[in-house]
Amino acid sequence: MPIKIGLIGKTNTGKTTFFNSSTLSSDEISTYPFTTKKSSTSIGYAITLCVHPEFNVIDNPNNSKCKDGWRYIPIELIDLPGLLKDSWKGKGLGNQFLSIASQSDALLHVVDASGSIDSSGRIAEVGSGDPVSDFADIEEELNMWYQKIFEGNRDKLKKIAESDNDQTNALTQLYQGMGVKKSHVKEALRITQLEEKDIENYDIQDSKKFSTELRRISKPTLIVANKIDVKGADKNFQRLRERYNDMIVIPASADSELSLRRAEQSELIKYSPGSEQFDILRTNDLNQKQRDALDFIKSDIMGEYMRTGVQFAINVTVFKLLKMNSIYPVTIPEKLSDKKGRVLPDLILLKDGSTIVDLAKEIHSDLTKGLLYAKDLRYNLRVPTNYQLRDRDVISLVSASKK
Repeated sequence: MPIKIGLIGKTNTGKTTFFNSSTLSSDEISTYPFTTKKSSTSIGYAITLCVHPEFNVIDNPNNSKCKDGWRYIPIELIDLPGLLKDSWKGKGLGNQFLSIASQSDALLHVVDASGSIDSSGRIAEVGSGDPVSDFADIEEELNMWYQKIFEGNRDKLKKIAESDNDQTNALTQLYQGMGVKKSHVKEALRITQLEEKDIENYDIQDSKKFSTELRRISKPTLIVANKIDVKGADKNFQRLRERYNDMIVIPASADSELSLRRAEQSELIKYSPGSEQFDILRTNDLNQKQRDALDFIKSDIMGEYMRTGVQFAINVTVFKLLKMNSIYPVTIPEKLSDKKGRVLPDLILLKDGSTIVDLAKEIHSDLTKGLLYAKDLRYNLRVPTNYQLRDRDVISLVSASKK
């Protein structure tokens, strides 16, 4: 199952442009509320350096692709309907949004750094809106959604907790449909210091504190300060970084990324997503408007912020926020290949701290039977089944049947 990343935010923040630029989709982009009336799902990519040059081989990717020395790992992007205040009560498209958001492993919260939308998500004069407040509004909607689930199921929680005498299990069962794991619940209880308090004795402040923390842990969120290309947006970007200094805030211009990808698709330029530069291939085929746009992107976006921010936000979400490592399992260690002879065919994303056993389970549950050890092929080193994998490890599993 690919990693799922949900794009959230108010309407008209540029979510759909971000989605289209990272997936080269053509979903409708407009300026009225609820342009995205239902979620759109498409494949984007997390990008990391290929490992094959280190082994002096040419790879033959199977579940991902390699281009110009970069490995493109498929991930699922979900463009969610824009939220309004009180969406957690079912207002607007709230119920649809919240049910779909529960499927996401992480959230990219897109805000309009130019301040060109009002509090209800309608187009307004540039600089009149407040992205700091916009972010807080949507975060509160998500937190209230989590608390609503708790408060609406107090009797159910009490019964489950009493039946197995474990409130951690009870809370995990309640939220498991939203991708919440037992480890998330344990961490939220620890941070809120509610580990020793019985669920039935939680007051409204306790449930608020716990549900807010659980939401933060189970749906890690990155802030995308979009429309950084608009004059004055840099000031709001700084405000966002100062106000939410415990979160990752990335400046982005989804419009610029979409322009670059379409130009690259038309073979007008050479550009790799997330790159800090591009090369013009067919200068004579560009009209003046296109030349001016590319000049602006090169000087004002890449010159100031190094990149458009779109692909960078996805990469940071996968590798930093979700703490995933890229692991390359192979069947025939001498050839670094699978049984079909494909060299370094697969890349598997595993959470930091995952072991050889976790890798075996991810490939096929039967592989854990008779698993003896593994080989780290970069260092020609035998490692035990409890070895914690590192990013870019190339691994061959050894079982009793294979030995």
